[in-house]
Amino acid sequence: MIDGADYVLLEDGLLLEGEGLAAEGRALGEAVFTTGMTGYQETLTDPSFAEQILTFSAPMIGNYGVEAAEAESDRVQVRAMICREARDATPQGRTGLLTWLTALGVPVLAGVDTRLLVRHLRDRGAMRGAVVTDGSDPDEVRAAIAAAPAMGGQDLAAGVSRARREVRPAAAARARVTVIDYGAKDSIARLLAEAGAHVTVLPHDATPADVAASRPDGVLLANGPGDPAAMDDHVRHVAGMTELGVPLFGICLGHQLLARALGLDTFKLRFGHRGANHPVLERETGRVLVTSQNHGFAVAPPTDRPAVVVTHESLYDGTVEGLRLQGRPIWSMQFHPEASPGPHDARDALVRFVDRAEAAAVAGRQEVGHATP
Repeated sequence: MIDGADYVLLEDGLLLEGEGLAAEGRALGEAVFTTGMTGYQETLTDPSFAEQILTFSAPMIGNYGVEAAEAESDRVQVRAMICREARDATPQGRTGLLTWLTALGVPVLAGVDTRLLVRHLRDRGAMRGAVVTDGSDPDEVRAAIAAAPAMGGQDLAAGVSRARREVRPAAAARARVTVIDYGAKDSIARLLAEAGAHVTVLPHDATPADVAASRPDGVLLANGPGDPAAMDDHVRHVAGMTELGVPLFGICLGHQLLARALGLDTFKLRFGHRGANHPVLERETGRVLVTSQNHGFAVAPPTDRPAVVVTHESLYDGTVEGLRLQGRPIWSMQFHPEASPGPHDARDALVRFVDRAEAAAVAGRQEVGHATP
């Protein structure tokens, strides 16, 4: 390797040179890849990518710029970005991708053989790595990678969760929904509001009492980064939320935390599911959904929990993609029904959740009206 070159180095020794763009620096994190062809801004700002170095398998990134309305959080969440070709296009007055990432201090490594890198991560698994665009010596970087924590065992929700906030519908609300923010994408709250919900977003450490105080007609456990097996306090809180008597819906990390609260196990996938083209079988209808996904952990199938039913499964590897608790309004999805980016095959799941929350609200009002003074 030429001294002073820009490169990505993985913990198993793979080193690939490239061209450093955007911010100069050295970024450590878990090296992963996404197969999404569009929606790079939404992807880069998805909190589920916290502490990760993201490789795009699409051959060119940045050809349509970025704009504030498309962000999924208040900052770029990835530690660094790797791609084959990066553009700084500014159509229709948008900001260029590289200009944006430079201002935010995010390193980009372009000119990389991403086909080779993606196949390597697919075969060997996601692993610790570093993107270097500041001339750091590989031996020094190798030592830093070895000292960095692996993704397994990390609880990252506190680093991406935000303070309480409200999202109101354009017209009168038909239900009140509380979202628990473990790293929630902004489009989830926005789409719930578009479906007619008054949305209260609570931070990751909200207790069942905190949730009850928000007077919800439904509770949504949102997405986020990290290992659900390292989040015992959150699991305990979720178990308490199952007793609030309102519909409870988990998405991605929320699905995993709910599964653990119901007595199921979770495990780390070899390279994860990240992209916008993942086929999922909806078992009860036989329908196949093309879904958006971003997770490195999965739920183990229930073996001694007959009340927990698997509703969806991945057609890639057969992993659990959805659950429901028999006889109670409690269910979850591993994939992202809001997409953003990705196909909208599952987006009606958010509308159905608001429908169930509205039904719970109506039932609650009727009980109050029929109560004996």
